[in-house]
Amino acid sequence: MKDAIAICCGGGPAPGMNTVIGSVAKMFLRKGYRVIGLHGGYSGLFTKEPEMIDIDFQFADNIFNRGGSALRMSRFKPSDEDFQERFNLNLFKENNIRLLVTVGGDDTASTANRIAKFIEDKGYDLKNIHVPKTIDNDLPLPDYTPTFGYQSAKEAGVAICNTVYEDARTSGNWFIVSAMGRSAGHLAAGIGGACHYPMIVIPEMFNKTEITIKKIVNLVISAMVKRRLLGISYGAAIVSEGVFHALSEEEIKNSGINFSYDDHGHPELGKVSKAHIFNEMIENELKKTRLKVKSRPVEVGYEIRCVRPIGYDLVYCSLLGIGVWELYEQGASSCMVYVDASGKASPLYLKNLQGPDGKIPPRLVDIEGHGATTLIKNNLHFIEPADYEAAKEYVDNPEELDFYKILNW
Repeated sequence: MKDAIAICCGGGPAPGMNTVIGSVAKMFLRKGYRVIGLHGGYSGLFTKEPEMIDIDFQFADNIFNRGGSALRMSRFKPSDEDFQERFNLNLFKENNIRLLVTVGGDDTASTANRIAKFIEDKGYDLKNIHVPKTIDNDLPLPDYTPTFGYQSAKEAGVAICNTVYEDARTSGNWFIVSAMGRSAGHLAAGIGGACHYPMIVIPEMFNKTEITIKKIVNLVISAMVKRRLLGISYGAAIVSEGVFHALSEEEIKNSGINFSYDDHGHPELGKVSKAHIFNEMIENELKKTRLKVKSRPVEVGYEIRCVRPIGYDLVYCSLLGIGVWELYEQGASSCMVYVDASGKASPLYLKNLQGPDGKIPPRLVDIEGHGATTLIKNNLHFIEPADYEAAKEYVDNPEELDFYKILNW
């Protein structure tokens, strides 16, 4: 029986998933291996009847430049009970699977290591190599290397947000855009910076103060007032969803927004449009001012996860896929594949990335770095002390809208 590898994809999609799958498959097929694709992420390993396909060259060649994922994904995370009662070890034995290739974020990587250790304890030799992905760009890869999918998602977001800004100019309105990014503001910062949005709000900006609804709202209204002082009646602000997830439950409950709550009494934030919430909060505060502004919400999230990868990610993901073979040939296991700027693949071991709690800390936007400070200082519009007197035409207390005071910078 041929040696085989299995590929499974966890978490949410990112542009380049198929490029990784196709490139891994082509390499191992070329070396004489059987390549098995597992549907349903890790759930396929915890059932007696996994849904799987044999990947041949034709299949791999057909998918490599497509968006989405030809292998259906899942956020399934196995419990201790799943391992003890439902793990399908026979899947590996009967198909002679020697390598498990996983594609996903840090949770997917941690589970892959757990599976490899579990199988090893059962006396079966299995290697696992992980390909890290997220459009959030928040995995701590060396030398600020982007996570695959980020550049393509950002490009798609820029296309949407440039059109939104054109609508703002045409209609004389304001648009409040929410961008994905639960822990870090890379997408919002990247898209907003590329589109020259007059206000960008990301969690990293609140490095010296607590994030509150009032501060988020005041940053956007600060831009609205400043633009009016410049004779500009339109604009757009982009807010990272991460600022919302960083709010305390008390802040959320006092927001005036109606949420559904889970069994533990926590607001179910994943079920609501952040753009709609941000817009509603801003509109409520605008009623207290003398600004006559119409604002509209726009969500940028699911629309950019499955776009066709741009050239950058097509090359990058091809190198990652080839890198899986190179690491496997070297005997590496329980690691993530990393490709540096020269195209060289090397292993990254989770133990070197994890914090004291065993989790990989997110890579945040370097808010004090030269790039961020330059864009904030020169591209954003906001109230400063020199604007206080003129701003009184629109608000009673302009000092509350002072960008640097809001952030305690």
